[in-house]
Amino acid sequence: MTIKLHGMTYSNYYNMVKAAMLENNVGYEEVHVLPNQNSDFLQKSPMGKVPCLETDEGFITETSVIIDYVDSVGSGASLYPANNFAKAKVQELMRHLELYIELPGRRLYGDVFFSRPATDELKAEVKAQLEKGFISLAKIAKYGPWLAGEKFSYADLYLIYSLGPVTQVCKKALAWDLYAEYPELSELVDLIKERASIMRVTADQTKEA
Repeated sequence: MTIKLHGMTYSNYYNMVKAAMLENNVGYEEVHVLPNQNSDFLQKSPMGKVPCLETDEGFITETSVIIDYVDSVGSGASLYPANNFAKAKVQELMRHLELYIELPGRRLYGDVFFSRPATDELKAEVKAQLEKGFISLAKIAKYGPWLAGEKFSYADLYLIYSLGPVTQVCKKALAWDLYAEYPELSELVDLIKERASIMRVTADQTKEA
């Protein structure tokens, strides 16, 4: 089976998938492509987004769907718990990080990364959303030592690759040091960074920077 990962190394969602593939011992090739609306790419990724995964049977889009596919075809141990409720709790954390932390933070990417200043009103709105997101995350996170409990899971991949850009947004646009306010997040991120998959993804990013 030939699998090709389409996207770019500075996309946090691309890196989530790449780390998941490394964790699951899935062989792959990388195809560098930026998000675009070209007709040929829209045949592969209907919204023109990255990442997308090319398989022998066709293309798959949306990070969580790709990760579930990788989990099902990989030869490594699943990063989902075997227990159905525990698996649902991991997926709950994944959705929470995406919807209530990464996506609100993304509203200030233009201000922080692309020299498009945001209004004070937008900054205040985003900070309120993020504050609510982090307060609610604390209610469902386990830190035992991993985000969902005793075992490393896909929730930890979502955490490290969601928090990366969001911490920069908070620091630069909102003068808010997330790790100072939530030291348990900082400690967990440091632990996740010790994973071989994460170190490989980081090394590849550095090579292409």
